[in-house]
Amino acid sequence: MKPQQELTRYYKWLREYGYNDSHSGNISVRNGDAVLITPTSACADTLLPEDFVTCGIDAVIPAGASGDAALHIAVYQRNAKANAMIHSHGAYSIAMTLNGEDFVPVDFEGQLYFPKVPVITVPYETYFADAAAKVAEVLAEYPVCIVRGHGVYAQAEHLNLAYKWTCSLELSAKTVFLAKQAGTVAKASV
Repeated sequence: MKPQQELTRYYKWLREYGYNDSHSGNISVRNGDAVLITPTSACADTLLPEDFVTCGIDAVIPAGASGDAALHIAVYQRNAKANAMIHSHGAYSIAMTLNGEDFVPVDFEGQLYFPKVPVITVPYETYFADAAAKVAEVLAEYPVCIVRGHGVYAQAEHLNLAYKWTCSLELSAKTVFLAKQAGTVAKASV
């Protein structure tokens, strides 16, 4: 499968399974010195493989690339093992970290994959100026992080693994939310 076809499939899954709305989030893969990324204002319901924008890893970002293109490129520049990135807006992941504290999963898989998920605070008004450096710094050490109030960023060696991190984190956050509702997890323990 061509990278653009694979990107299209995963981006549509993010929408289909509730990790993004119709026009949110973004997705990319690195291919040597090039990065394929969703176009700005991409609609998951209508996106085609030929819509992806190619950016040079050390070049000026072309018009039409996602507003997060600089962030994706910063992560790839800082982490040689990262070859795929997903940015999603999972409601549970965002809701459970609005306090700005790092997220600690309570479920087995969550703890197995990421014992701690760093939460970064970036003022909304300076997001495009500040987020790239902050997210790249954290994703050089962790597979996933959350920008408080905004969304999840996952990086991995391949797209399927970045998707796994995205899905696993959202399920862990949902599990904590439900456990708190059920009274089976103390508020102070998460």
